[in-house]
Amino acid sequence: MSSITGNIKSIRDVMRKDTGVDGDAQRISQMVWMIFMKIFADKEEEWELVLDDYQSPIPDHLKWNNWASDDEGLTGDELMDFINNELFPTLKELDITFSPQARIIRSVFEDTYNYMKNGTLFRQVINEIDKIDFNRQQERHLFNDIYETILKQLQSAGSAGEYYTPRGVTQFMVDIINPQLGETILDPACGTGGFLTCSIEHVRDQLNTPKDRDILQASIRGIEKKPLPHLLCTTNLMLHGFDLPAVQRDNYLNKPYADWGSSDRVDIILTNPPFGGVEEDGMETNFPSKFRTKETADLFLALIMKLLKNGGRAAVVLPDGTLFGEGVKTRLKQELMERCNLHTIVRLPNGVFNPYTGIRTNLLFFEKGSPTKEIWYYEHPYPEGYKSYNKSKPITIKEFDAEKAWWNNREETKHAWKVSAEEIISRGYNLDIKNPHEEADDLGSPEEILNHYRATESKINAIQDEIVKVLTEALG
Repeated sequence: MSSITGNIKSIRDVMRKDTGVDGDAQRISQMVWMIFMKIFADKEEEWELVLDDYQSPIPDHLKWNNWASDDEGLTGDELMDFINNELFPTLKELDITFSPQARIIRSVFEDTYNYMKNGTLFRQVINEIDKIDFNRQQERHLFNDIYETILKQLQSAGSAGEYYTPRGVTQFMVDIINPQLGETILDPACGTGGFLTCSIEHVRDQLNTPKDRDILQASIRGIEKKPLPHLLCTTNLMLHGFDLPAVQRDNYLNKPYADWGSSDRVDIILTNPPFGGVEEDGMETNFPSKFRTKETADLFLALIMKLLKNGGRAAVVLPDGTLFGEGVKTRLKQELMERCNLHTIVRLPNGVFNPYTGIRTNLLFFEKGSPTKEIWYYEHPYPEGYKSYNKSKPITIKEFDAEKAWWNNREETKHAWKVSAEEIISRGYNLDIKNPHEEADDLGSPEEILNHYRATESKINAIQDEIVKVLTEALG
């Protein structure tokens, strides 16, 4: 076991003893804001050496090194009073005009909370975190791997699981889109930053000068509306060497659709917009009437088409419901096929997002600027011996080797087939097209399944009515 792995295990064990920390999501939030402060302290040591006249936005007595680094420092009730009544109130109200660093700190702490109540246990956690030196490359890289494990734990933290896209899926989408240095990369619902950090690692091999590093930092953009994933994403980007993580705490759907201009457009969008989510009343009025809906994923699809430059590329995770849905979904798919070349849909099997959801998902790849003429489908199979995925057996990047080998030399196989735009239009833009190389299953189309369900439900209701009638007569 590495020393850092041991540190994290010790932190978890200590937090489980504290009565204020309830469940995985709170424990992870508590751990990460403390790790963020340690990372920021180590970053400040670097900035003081390389930046002229660097000034910390944090008052001296609130800096990590002045209250946390002393093993024998504040503890017990005195420590908790300091955290709750000095540290948090000050960081939540930092003057954001002071520096970009001040803006980052305030955005992190505005909706972050201290859950721990026991000052002695809190001191034990601090001492474990302080053992990690984030300025050492070896420790930073090792902690990156552990941080990935922390993010995976969100899959079992109730609805917080929506923040995590399996690394194999994220990596495959980035590899296929192949971002280049200088291209602007956006995730408009970035969660914990998986697509952004994968993109950073992908482009990092292209960096040759300090200027190249600045270009990469300026090209990465993310937006996240919820506080916990925003905190996780900001910390994640700092772990990947970003001095000023460009992830905003906001909701991209708040801005009127017509107000997005050419200066807002980007070269690449990689995202897994929340599906199954519903936006607050009135949000849909920001969009043209033909796209108005409260369903989050649908609104994001409309926005993605708007924000791509001509020639821009996108890879988006969407559920099966988008493929066969009608109404607004039909109009969105028509718009997508008319304005973009939707050239590939990779159909993922059940269980990729277990245990958060069992909904089947798809990876849509498209380029803006020319209409769709045909769509290639690729049905991703389970590995041999698998019937589903789970936490101990997630989907992996190695499984996508077959898609990668097929991508630039396309031909029909037992997993791949193509459909013309004309056929899809004749189907009312229903993109839910089954693999023609497999025997049709007995369940039928989604519409047939729904009709069968309704017929079954009617029979059950009729039987129940008959039972009630017989009982009434017998007891009458």
